[in-house]
Amino acid sequence: MTNTQKIGFIGGGNMAEALIKGLLAGAFPADKIMASEPSELRREHLVETFGIEMADTNVTLMEKCDIVVLSIKPQIVAEVLEEIAGAYSNGKLIISILAGVTTALIEKFFQGAPRVVRVMPNTPALVGEGASAICQGHYSSQEDLAVVKQLLDSVGKVQLIDERQMDAATGLSGSGPAYIYTVIEALADGGVREGLRRDIAHALAVQTVVGAALMVRETGEHPAILRDQVCSPGGTAIAGISTLEKNGLRTTLMEAVSASAARSRELGGS
Repeated sequence: MTNTQKIGFIGGGNMAEALIKGLLAGAFPADKIMASEPSELRREHLVETFGIEMADTNVTLMEKCDIVVLSIKPQIVAEVLEEIAGAYSNGKLIISILAGVTTALIEKFFQGAPRVVRVMPNTPALVGEGASAICQGHYSSQEDLAVVKQLLDSVGKVQLIDERQMDAATGLSGSGPAYIYTVIEALADGGVREGLRRDIAHALAVQTVVGAALMVRETGEHPAILRDQVCSPGGTAIAGISTLEKNGLRTTLMEAVSASAARSRELGGS
């Protein structure tokens, strides 16, 4: 992706905002970024916060941009693609961040050889710690993948996968932050139940999760090895782990990933 290309976001929600923020942090010029968004409040927010241009219609955005990011709800994808199809040309790259929507479904709305790359990002991209999975469509190239990877590298870590694995990535990293937020909340509630003040319990829970994740990332050790280092014989941590195992935390989290992946397949009609 070069600074001469113009990138447009159809839909100006949280993920679009995260990517815009990442582009600007990487010195991509604001005058080369455009968005279209039905909500007046969101339009005002994006202009005031980032100084980007807002398109009056999705068609205008498609006409003016070299790279178009579909950041809308999966339920309205057909409506939006029918609207913009006439403004598409093969020189444009389409990036989809729509859960469950296959590249083949998107390609069928356009004539010629539409270049589509599918992405499953997640909301920690808003703080530069996103986890994104990407795959290419039938007509997109390795160069197209490199462009998308460059964009997503600005907001976190990127993994290249096959499209058949996208629903699994949606269940794991796409939806995963919601599971971790629930874990943080539960840890804090446990601290409150044991007598900690709410703000202290919350701060300790947040930093514990952050620190544990960084230990896994920075050491490269398997989580089980790091867990064993915490669990001294007859100690407090192993007592807690015993309770987690007895109540099925591991199985519950695995089933949460599978349930989310199944819903992704439903949204895509597969």
